Amino acid sequence: MTTLTDGTSTLTRDALAVLQPGFTGTSAPSWLLRRLGEGLASVGLFGRNIASPAQLSALTAQLRAERDDVLVAIDEEGGDVTRLEVRTGSSFPGNHALGAVDDVALTREVAAGLGRRLAACGVNLNWAPSADINSNPGNPVIGVRSFGADASLVARHTAAYVSGLQSAGVAACTKHFPGHGDTAVDSHHALPRIDAELSVLHSRELAPFRAAIEAGTRAVMSAHILVPSLDPTHPATLSHRILTGLLREELGYDGLIVTDGMEMQAISATYGIERGSVLAIAAGADAICVGGGLADDATVLRLRDALVSAVRAGELPEERLADAAGRVRELAAWTASVPGSPSGTGARSAGLFGTAPRVDVGLVAARRALTVTRAEHFVPLAEAPYVAAFTPVANIAVGDETPWGVAAELRRMLPGTETGRFAGERAGAEALAAAEGRRIVAVVRDVHRHAWMSGALDTLLAARPDTIVVEMGVPQSPPRGALHIATHGAARVCGLAAAEVITGA
Repeated sequence: MTTLTDGTSTLTRDALAVLQPGFTGTSAPSWLLRRLGEGLASVGLFGRNIASPAQLSALTAQLRAERDDVLVAIDEEGGDVTRLEVRTGSSFPGNHALGAVDDVALTREVAAGLGRRLAACGVNLNWAPSADINSNPGNPVIGVRSFGADASLVARHTAAYVSGLQSAGVAACTKHFPGHGDTAVDSHHALPRIDAELSVLHSRELAPFRAAIEAGTRAVMSAHILVPSLDPTHPATLSHRILTGLLREELGYDGLIVTDGMEMQAISATYGIERGSVLAIAAGADAICVGGGLADDATVLRLRDALVSAVRAGELPEERLADAAGRVRELAAWTASVPGSPSGTGARSAGLFGTAPRVDVGLVAARRALTVTRAEHFVPLAEAPYVAAFTPVANIAVGDETPWGVAAELRRMLPGTETGRFAGERAGAEALAAAEGRRIVAVVRDVHRHAWMSGALDTLLAARPDTIVVEMGVPQSPPRGALHIATHGAARVCGLAAAEVITGA
């Protein structure tokens, strides 16, 4: 172990280098800048850190003033999961909409457009795309974040997304290895289990990751899931068999391996974040994602000290920690070498966010993704309707602060449009009463997963067969209503595309 001129040791710097923490506020706190000077190499951004493009560019410039090769990471999938546009909804449809169109050139262009926005604001690592196959329609955490339920479709669009995003100088982080699509539990809350046979995993779940590796994905994110056919004891994030044996050795992947958020209950409630972080690095992970719910200096110091102590106790080989830190620095060097890289240019490029050429590709994709079923008698609306939004509990990955639906766009097109949100067994009756005879637009999300929502639609359509239904989740139920629109996602542009059809615009 070497002591450097600033008083820190190589071991301590390596322990800091593998961490990807978050923070609160819209400017970098002093503790974060201090840790960057001591060896921290990555920072994770969330919706709480973003107020505007100019502010985000100033923030990333502030980080790079302390360390010019810092990896600035974000969870920006587009579609339902957006951080850049957390308060308005995304200008880009998500994976499921792109899979519904099934045009790989369009997927590549959407990812490139999103990448240009990220690069313009100084972000150079995106925890996306989701390569999970939505093989379980009841999956509570993936859904429209997946390109679809077909392995070959998901594989080709994952590869297109990776190449598009990285063409903008932003590293892709393909997730959630070895595949989170066949789960019935959200790993934010508990540890999911996938009991698929090994042959099924190789032909289905692993296909998109092979495609991503072939496309050159610079990072892969592990899933907090137990897959007994691969490792009966450890979840993937903590499994040497899965991260090193399968991903590194069998699939030949040589880039950065990032964990999913270590504060998620699948890890924190079973192993604890300190022990979990040590086990993850020992298993083959290179970077520890933490900061979605834990965002302070104390967390960073606890994890740094846990890693250092594990090395000193002989529980974690020092060479493994050094190798992990080296991969983080290698990715930082790659982002700085790519033409158009955001490194050092965030503040000067702020104007690109929202005004970049081809920015309308998101709306084009959202329009093409619509599946529209009209009754013969349907006539586009010319008068303001009542929008009844049937609102399920928000997916934690999406967050409940991001608006969704069609009300805002309909209100702009048809002034006087009113709206209400409903949930529970009486949702349908309450919506009928609130509408007071006006034409109803019922906005739903994953009807097949919510019996109360299906019942609400039954109530509405029995009383008002002229009701318009907009399904903004994964469409599984047969089309119903005078007009049925499946948007394949709840991004703002998906709502705009649906509103255009409703009004004939």
